[in-house]
Amino acid sequence: MDHNAEKDNEVEILKALSHQDFMNVGIDQVAYIKPHENSVAGKEHYAVHAADGSRISVMDSYDMALETIRINDLFPVTVH
Repeated sequence: MDHNAEKDNEVEILKALSHQDFMNVGIDQVAYIKPHENSVAGKEHYAVHAADGSRISVMDSYDMALETIRINDLFPVTVH
């Protein structure tokens, strides 16, 4: 298969992904960190979310959130 045909095939496969398929991309590999919306009195907390957006936990510090992700063999991504 030549390079252009292979690329066209990949594009068609991606176009055929359902919303649920797209949400599941990276579900077992990626977790993201973002500031928790309910931080208390000036102390920031950080939420850890699965790739599909479901919250896994809330940590007291960014470093704790990052380490939790790494301990669980996930790739950390920060969301601003």
